[in-house]
Amino acid sequence: MELVTVFRSFSPAEAQLIRSRLDAADIPAEVVNELAALSMDGYSMATGGVLVQVPDTYAAEAKALLDSANDPPDDPATE
Repeated sequence: MELVTVFRSFSPAEAQLIRSRLDAADIPAEVVNELAALSMDGYSMATGGVLVQVPDTYAAEAKALLDSANDPPDDPATE
């Protein structure tokens, strides 16, 4: 099974937040390059950032979940 990157950040905390959101939706996820970011300032940039990866079979579902989190909430005043 191949892993697919669905989120990239320079913040390990942000990557862990995204991982936990995916885990809550029963999408297995892992954070990669986190240790490099915590070891020394600038290392996360050298490794391409802190990555959140999921198995390729969950990639579309994970991307849809993360994209929906960026949508503005419905305004009840306009309904």
